[in-house]
Amino acid sequence: MTASFFRLALAQANATLGDVARNADLVRAARREAARAGADLVLFPELMLAGGQPAGLTLVPAFQDACRRTCEALARETADGGPAVLLGLPWVEGGRIYNALALLDGGVIQAVRFKHRLGAYGGVDEARVFSTGPMPGPVPFRGQVRLGLAIGTDIADEEVAECLAETGAEMLLVADASAYRRGIGDVRMNAAVARVVETGLPLVWLNAVGGQDEQVLDGASFALGHERNLTLQLPAFAEALAVMPWSRERGAWRCETGEIAPVPTADAADYAACVLGLRDHVRRTGTAGILLALGGLAPALAAMMAVDAVGPERVCAVVLDMAGDEEREQAESQAFAQSLGIPCRVVPIAPLGALLAETLGEGIDATGAALTAARGALLTALAAQESRTLLSEATAAPLVDVFDPVRPFSETEIARLCELRQGWKPAGALGRDGAIVPAAWLAQRPDPQRDEILSALGLGRRVAEIVADGHARQTVMVLQEEFRRRRRAVLGPAGVRLTDEGPRQPPRHGFVDGGEPVHEPDAALVRGVGRNGGESIDF
Repeated sequence: MTASFFRLALAQANATLGDVARNADLVRAARREAARAGADLVLFPELMLAGGQPAGLTLVPAFQDACRRTCEALARETADGGPAVLLGLPWVEGGRIYNALALLDGGVIQAVRFKHRLGAYGGVDEARVFSTGPMPGPVPFRGQVRLGLAIGTDIADEEVAECLAETGAEMLLVADASAYRRGIGDVRMNAAVARVVETGLPLVWLNAVGGQDEQVLDGASFALGHERNLTLQLPAFAEALAVMPWSRERGAWRCETGEIAPVPTADAADYAACVLGLRDHVRRTGTAGILLALGGLAPALAAMMAVDAVGPERVCAVVLDMAGDEEREQAESQAFAQSLGIPCRVVPIAPLGALLAETLGEGIDATGAALTAARGALLTALAAQESRTLLSEATAAPLVDVFDPVRPFSETEIARLCELRQGWKPAGALGRDGAIVPAAWLAQRPDPQRDEILSALGLGRRVAEIVADGHARQTVMVLQEEFRRRRRAVLGPAGVRLTDEGPRQPPRHGFVDGGEPVHEPDAALVRGVGRNGGESIDF
């Protein structure tokens, strides 16, 4: 390889799970933007065309056909002389399905690499869906550079990176679709630094971004020079496209230091993740907006997240006038809604609870379970009538979409996030600046022992151990029942499984089988597929 310069574009994209056509349009748009910036090659995240980890959807033949057909169409489009594309997708070869990265250039599929080290994402075991690819060798690109291509967990240990380096790779490009979790930034950076140290090669790590039900892909892509220096840091929780100019100096590829975006951590990262997850959930379900009931810190936090996610014009609130509620509490909720810029109405609920109790007969307490049931029924009816996503911890009803943005947080964390939002908001948030939550609500401090006990139960600790830590046994037993109730709500309705279903399809995805005939892959379009580490040249 004799070239001394090339430009690499990173497309930190927000793809939609299963919506192959929309994802292909994102690829085209990013490629056009990269072309205007003079890029030679555009790297996209892992499984970009599928929109992320599609689990059981990968096994659907029509979905496999859609991905391959679209990949071939995108490959033909590269005959225009513009940038090449490194595209992630499920790839069927020899009756097996692989997690693949395809190089599209010059009107053909120049090379395909398969993921070797399969991982687990959000409870999805890749090994139940994908086959293990061979150890990869480098891919030559336009006579300029030998690319070491890795996918996701391929760089979790040294095996794949060292194989690429030993067979002639000059830089490591990693396409990932990794979900946010607390502390994940350090885990990623430590793995990347270790691979740079072991191979002596620069490394580019590109992550997807976007909410996918319980998971949020956080982006925060970065690049390291061969001396482990940070040369690029893209923002977290936002789409981005960056073009990196690379030059060969004294036999090594170097990149000028580009954007170093600040990346939120701790509570700020948690808040930003929930906002992005909620925003994408509403966009992908197609509801008209968000409905929630106010009253207390947890609904206040959910309301702020909702406004930051979709804007005040798409959020509406209700105050449910329960039996015995004080006018002061209602007034505080209405003032809070006004400060957010969202409409709020008071809905009396006691008469509905009494009617339900009367219908069910003697022994029903109109202020207890019947009132709770009436509350859920009323919120569901309002959300269904207005085609809105209901922010609630209730289990999903058939008529309405339900999302609980504050489910991951303890009461202590909810209070802390409310205080954080008083003086900060994430980039791209659509809500107002400044103090919003009433001081009286913030003054109601949660019980830290309650959170400690619930956290211990979530970790599977014995009741005896928790009691030995100094907690009252009766309190622990009561909270254990609350924990079990919450867990049942998260799992949803129970039912009997009578068959071995295999990997399940995601509960929400954008794939629709349009009835197209079986696709016969164009073998003439593909130059090299899945070569192992002993073969450093594809074509």
